[in-house]
Amino acid sequence: MKYYIKNMVCERCNMVVKSELEKLRLQPLSVDLGEIELQEELSPIQKKQLDSKLQSLGFSLIDDKRSRLIEQIKGIIIELVHHNNSELKVNLSDYLTTRLPFDYNYISNLFSEVEGRTIENYFISQKIERVKELLVYDELTLSEIAFRLNYSSVAHLSGQFKKITGLTPSHFKNIRTEKRKPLDRL
Repeated sequence: MKYYIKNMVCERCNMVVKSELEKLRLQPLSVDLGEIELQEELSPIQKKQLDSKLQSLGFSLIDDKRSRLIEQIKGIIIELVHHNNSELKVNLSDYLTTRLPFDYNYISNLFSEVEGRTIENYFISQKIERVKELLVYDELTLSEIAFRLNYSSVAHLSGQFKKITGLTPSHFKNIRTEKRKPLDRL
C-alpha cells in the first residue's frame, strides 16, 4: 500500500522516515521522496500514530488525491534537478507526463491552483537553489554549472539567478551571505 508524505524532499528525509516506520514496527517495502510503500494497509490507529510522529518531525501524511499529486510533482522535479542532471535536457512537460499518468495541462493547472505559482516557476526555483549549492562548493565554473543544469548560456543562468535572488552569481559566490533555502521551503 502506498502512502504519500508532505515535505519529504531529500535522502536524509528518507532515512528519518524509514527509521520512524521501523520504530513503529512498520516494515517499508520502499521509501522514496514523498512516498512510502508498506506491505499492508495501515489501520486507522496506525495511521494516526504515524501521522503524529511524522508531524513532530516536520512531515505529514497526505490523504487527498490532489495534494498527493502535487507532492509527486515536487518530488519528481527535486529528483530531476538535484539527482538526475543528465535528464535535464528533456522538456519539463514531456518529462512529467512520462512519469505521471496525467495530461500536462491538467497537472499544470492543478499545481498553479493549489500552489499559487506555476510548475515552471517551481522548477526554476529548484534550479537556482542547485546553482547556489554548486557555487558554494566552488568546484565548477559558472559555464560548467550552466551546462550541467541545461541553461542555454551563462547569461541566461545569470539573468535568472539575479531575478530570483537579487544577486549575480559572482556576487553571491563572493559574499555568500545569501543562505541556501531548504528544498521544502521553495
